[in-house]
Amino acid sequence: MTTIAEYEPPAGGEWARVAPGDAGFNPAGLADAVAFATANESPWERDLAVQIGKGHFEPPPWNEIIGPTKPRGGPSGLVLRGGRIVAAWGDPARVDMTFSASKSYLSLCAGLAFDSGLLPDPTRPVRELVDDGGFDPPHNSAVTWQHLLQLTSEWEGEMWGKPDIVDRNRDLASEGQNTKKGEARPLQAPGTHWEYNDVRVNRLALALLRLWRRGLPDLIRERIMNPIGASDGWEWHGYRNSWIEIDGRQIQSVSGGGHWGGGLFIDSFDHARVGLLMQRGGRWGGRQLVSSEWIRRSLTPCDLKPTYGYMWWLNTDRGMYPSAPSTGFAAVGAGSNIVWVDPASDLVLVARWIAKDAVDGLIGRVHAALRG
Repeated sequence: MTTIAEYEPPAGGEWARVAPGDAGFNPAGLADAVAFATANESPWERDLAVQIGKGHFEPPPWNEIIGPTKPRGGPSGLVLRGGRIVAAWGDPARVDMTFSASKSYLSLCAGLAFDSGLLPDPTRPVRELVDDGGFDPPHNSAVTWQHLLQLTSEWEGEMWGKPDIVDRNRDLASEGQNTKKGEARPLQAPGTHWEYNDVRVNRLALALLRLWRRGLPDLIRERIMNPIGASDGWEWHGYRNSWIEIDGRQIQSVSGGGHWGGGLFIDSFDHARVGLLMQRGGRWGGRQLVSSEWIRRSLTPCDLKPTYGYMWWLNTDRGMYPSAPSTGFAAVGAGSNIVWVDPASDLVLVARWIAKDAVDGLIGRVHAALRG
C-alpha cells in the first residue's frame, strides 16, 4: 500500500492537497465514491427545525426545541490521506449542525480531565467528584464516569426539562419509527444495560462542567481546537435553560446532540482536523494534546456494546460498517454526519448529509479505491 509522509495543515493557511494516484488511490474508484456520496443525499428536510419539529426523534411534547438550530447544507465532505486532502465535494467550509457527533467531543473533554488529574479513575462513581444532587442514592449513586461515557449508566432523572424516560427504549436502527421509544421500562443496575439516551449524555456534560468549573467550549478551544489550527467558526451550544452559576458566573452546559437543538455546529475542515488528531493517537505538531492512554480507553469496546467505546463508534468485527475494516472508528451524528478514522489506512473521511443507509457504501467505496 502506498504511504505518504505525514503532514499537518497549518492554522489559517492553505491545506495541502495531493492527487489520488499519488496518495495510493485508484482515481476512478475514488471519484466513484465521491459521486456516490453526492447522489445519496440525506432525506432530511433542509430546515432542521422542521425535521425536529415533525417528531423525527420523539412526538410532542417531548420534541420541543429548546436550543438553536440552523438550516442544513447539501452533501459535502473530505477524504484525507497523510493529512492531505485527496478529495472534496460540496461545501466543506459550511458550518452545520452535527447532532451526536458532538458526543465524541464530550469524550475529548473527559480525556482532558483524565490527563489533568481532575478525573483520575473513570471507573469510580461520579458522586465522589460531583456533588450536585444528581448522583444521590439509592440508584444514581452507583453511576460511574465510565458508565456515562459508554451509555450504560441507566441514570434516572430530568435534565433541562427532558426526563430520561423520553429516550428509554430508543433504537437507533428504527429512529423516527420506534413506537416504544419513551415508554417506561424497569431500570437496570448501572453498568448492566446499554441505551442511547441523550438525557444521560447531557448529565455527563453537566458533570464535566462542574468538574472543570468552566465552559466546555472554552476548554476544548484552548486545549484542542486552537492547537490543531481549527477555525473560529465552530460553536457548541446548550439550551436556553441550561445555564448554571459557578463561582459567581453564568455558564451554559452544552448538549451532546441536537435533537432538541443545540450541540456542535462545525465545518468539515475542523471535523477533519479532529479526526486527524485521533488518527495520530492524540498528537499534533510534536505535542501530545490527548494522552495515548485516553485514546486507548476511548477505543476499547464496551462489554455490553462492542461497537461503542467512550462516545466513539467502533467497527469491532465489522459490526458497524461491514464494508469497512475493523480497525476504523467514527464520530456519528444523525442526518448523517460522519467522521470516519482508520489509522491502519492513514485515512480520515468526513461526510455530511448522506443518507444513513448509504454510509457503509461510501466508506466501503473509499477503502476499495485505496486498495485498488
